[in-house]
Amino acid sequence: MKLLKKLLSLTFLLLSIITLWQCARRGSPSGGPKDISAPVLEKATPPNLTKNFKGKKIKLEFDEYIKLKDLQDQLIISPPLKYQPEITPQGSASKSIEIVFKDTLRENTTYTINFGQSIVDHNEGNPYNLFTYVFSTGDVIDSLTLSGAVKDAFKRKADEFISVMLYEIDTAYNDSTIYKYPPNYMTNTLDSLPIFKLSYLKAGQYKLFGLKDAGKNNVFDQRADKIAFLEDTITLPTDSIYLLSLFKEVPDFTAAVPSYVAKNKIIFGYSGAGDSTQITPLTILPDSVKTIVKKEKDKDTLNYWITPTDLDSIVFSVTNNQWKTKDTFTVKTRKLALDSLKISPSHSSRINFREQFKYTATTPLTNIDSSYFQVLNIDSTQVSISPILDTINNEVALNFELLDNQKYYITALPGAMTDFFGQANDTIKTTLTTGSLADYGDLTFNLAGNVTFPVIVQLTDTEDELVREVTLTEFTPIDFGQLLPGEYRVRVIFDANENGKWDTGNFLKGKQPEKIIYYPDVMDIRAFSEYENTFTITE
Repeated sequence: MKLLKKLLSLTFLLLSIITLWQCARRGSPSGGPKDISAPVLEKATPPNLTKNFKGKKIKLEFDEYIKLKDLQDQLIISPPLKYQPEITPQGSASKSIEIVFKDTLRENTTYTINFGQSIVDHNEGNPYNLFTYVFSTGDVIDSLTLSGAVKDAFKRKADEFISVMLYEIDTAYNDSTIYKYPPNYMTNTLDSLPIFKLSYLKAGQYKLFGLKDAGKNNVFDQRADKIAFLEDTITLPTDSIYLLSLFKEVPDFTAAVPSYVAKNKIIFGYSGAGDSTQITPLTILPDSVKTIVKKEKDKDTLNYWITPTDLDSIVFSVTNNQWKTKDTFTVKTRKLALDSLKISPSHSSRINFREQFKYTATTPLTNIDSSYFQVLNIDSTQVSISPILDTINNEVALNFELLDNQKYYITALPGAMTDFFGQANDTIKTTLTTGSLADYGDLTFNLAGNVTFPVIVQLTDTEDELVREVTLTEFTPIDFGQLLPGEYRVRVIFDANENGKWDTGNFLKGKQPEKIIYYPDVMDIRAFSEYENTFTITE
């Protein structure tokens, strides 16, 4: 009987717990719909669009708790201030924002404070989008506007947070102004579409610029910033829409302090255009000492190769005729090992069609012996080759025909390549294979429309990395054959100065970058397939 009572009591307790749990489930609040509304400005002191502003502080009050997010990137004050105002709260939540100016404001000037998307509600982070507070220190709120867009001169996609700057052309303005002083008006493309609108402007004549302002100091730093400029003067009011093309200038030439890095190698670093740089030893070198200068591939460095010497130091003159600069450096010798000849093949196993097999050296190559190179196919039959020494890129290319489903045994015998110091290679053996032609796709690409020759047509991957390029001097089909399956893009460079490469611009020279147009479609190339695309250029 006692056991039965215990079982009944336990059953009753379990049923009670289940009932309470079900009630708890039915009665739990869902929390209601998610808050998606932005904060609302309830009061501004002084009111927005105030004239004859004489104070030092602005207070903005909202209907809910807010916080400031990414204020440093989002805030735009126009005209820019020398000293940023103190803006609170920073990092905490509040129902108000206070702005305290540290600068003396200009007379008779309309100021705008654009918060971008930095004002968000405390709970859900909903932004008060592009809230702008406007006031004037004079009797008038200027009301003109200027609109446009920013594109990158080379890349498909423009950078985020581009500063768009408007300078009034007055008696103080000249070409150096942008290097020294902030603009009269400024806005920013922020992190959305690369379009801009300058508001609350006054009538007058202006110069328009775009900056990717790395230092966030509202002036142009050639070594750090990208720049865009409009050659024509803008007269406000206007209803024209303007396009700015952003580019990175080649900086003015500057020589870095050279140093010994090996017993037979001194490096001379530089920034800018170093094509016309000359390195001359002012110290008299012994007749037994030989030297040669070679540019480091893909680096702003000149390698001064020198046969070992017992001199304690060498004095050099570094001149650049293009920039009319001359520097003198003393380089002290150190106890260092020699840089010895090391040779690396470009491929180790698989080679694709239309690729070239090369040897690259660490010391400057000066001579090759073609008879010391050998290529055999899978049947041990000798393949005809044509070795070519490229002293600029310091490499040797072995030109031979690649056939499908083949294996190639490549040998460079001792003495095939000799460097400036008389060092020769040891035996280098490489085995390469090719795939089937059925594993590749073929693309024929045509240009039509408004084309000024010559143009450089570049085939790239979807990350805009170069795959192949062809220079055209007339309308003719381009054979981009034997491509690995994948997605590809095309860009067309209008080579105005006919030097075979894209050239950037220069503000002081009034030179815009060479035009680039991107084919709008991504081309999906599949194996064992043929494609033909035509790009009709209308610009």
